[in-house]
Amino acid sequence: MEYILSLAKMNIQYIILYGILINLIGVGAMALDKYKSQKGYWRISENTLFLITILGGGIGTIFGMYYFRHKTKKLKFTIGFPTILIGEIILLIYIIIKY
Repeated sequence: MEYILSLAKMNIQYIILYGILINLIGVGAMALDKYKSQKGYWRISENTLFLITILGGGIGTIFGMYYFRHKTKKLKFTIGFPTILIGEIILLIYIIIKY
């Protein structure tokens, strides 16, 4: 039984680490895309930004969007990112309650 509990704790640590990393990637992607837009360089695609959000980086991409004032005039982002994040939070709560 102790072995199973230690495995569960280890898995939670990996999930937390993943959450931190994907959100840092989200902030970094928004910062990089803002920089590239100012310099006129090739940009990060909008699909990539949404993919990062869907993969769990919603907090990071939303933070980066408002901190760097990037994509804040596009409803696709100002509504899309929070909607995805809320959906993920609801799913996470459901999983925690169910299991």
